Amino acid sequence: MKYMLLVYLAEDAMDEAARQDCYQKSTRLCQDLAASGQYLDAAPLHPVSTATSVRVRDGKVMVTDGPFAETREQLGGFYLIDAKNLDEAIQIAARIPPASVGTVEIRPVMEVKGLPKGQSAVSGTATPSPGNASGVPLAAEVTGKRYMLLCYDDKQFWDNAGETVLQKAIEEAVQLTHELDAKGQYRSAAPLHPTSMATSVRVRDGKRLVTDGPFAETREHLGGYYLVDAKDLDEAISIAARHSGARVGTVEIRPVMAIPGLPTV
Repeated sequence: MKYMLLVYLAEDAMDEAARQDCYQKSTRLCQDLAASGQYLDAAPLHPVSTATSVRVRDGKVMVTDGPFAETREQLGGFYLIDAKNLDEAIQIAARIPPASVGTVEIRPVMEVKGLPKGQSAVSGTATPSPGNASGVPLAAEVTGKRYMLLCYDDKQFWDNAGETVLQKAIEEAVQLTHELDAKGQYRSAAPLHPTSMATSVRVRDGKRLVTDGPFAETREHLGGYYLVDAKDLDEAISIAARHSGARVGTVEIRPVMAIPGLPTV
C-alpha cells in the first residue's frame, strides 16, 4: 500500500551542522528504501515564507501570501513509500531524521483510476541550499520552477454535498491532471485518505511515540497534492485556481527544492 509521510518541523529546529547531518542521513534512508523496493518519491519544500494560498469563491480567485495555516511546525517535505501495512510505514517514519525534532504524519494514499503515470518529483543536481530542514536529502534551489500544490479540503462541505458532487469534483481534478500532462507540466498527484486514518510519529530520546490522528486538527485538512512544473508563480496560481477543491477549500503553493542523487523510479 502507498503511504505519504508528511514531515512537519519548526524551521529553526536545527542549526546548520545538524541540518547538513540530517541531509546526509536522509539521503541514505532514501537509498535504503529504494534498495528494498519501498521508495517511490521524496521532495523537500522551500520555507513557508515562499508559500502562496489560493481560494476561489463565487468565481473570484483570491490569492494571499503565506501558508494555509500559521503553525510553529510547518510541512517541510514528504516521502512517498510503498509499505505492506501501517506498522511497516511507522517503522520507516521513525527512521526519518526530523522525527527526532518534529512530527511525521502518515497518510494512506487513495487510489484513483485514470491519473497519468507522471514522473519522479525532483531530480538533477545543483548547489546545496541551507534553508530547508525537511529531512529530505541534500537539496538545491529549483532551477526548473517545480511547485507542490497542497489541497486542503473542507470535509464537512463534502460530507454535506454528497457522493455525487464529490465524484464530479474528483473527475474534474483528474481531468486537470491530464491537461497538465498534455502540456508536459504534470509530475504526480495523489489524493489522501481522511485524517481519521492518519497516524503521527515522533522520536524523543530514542523512543518512538505513535499517536492516532493527524499532526494538527484543523477544519480544512490536507486532502491531496499535485506536483507540477510552471514557468513562474503566476502560472502555478492559475493551475491551483483550476483545482475543484479551491472552490471550497484552500490550495497552498510551495516551491520544491531539487534533490541531487535521489533514486529514480
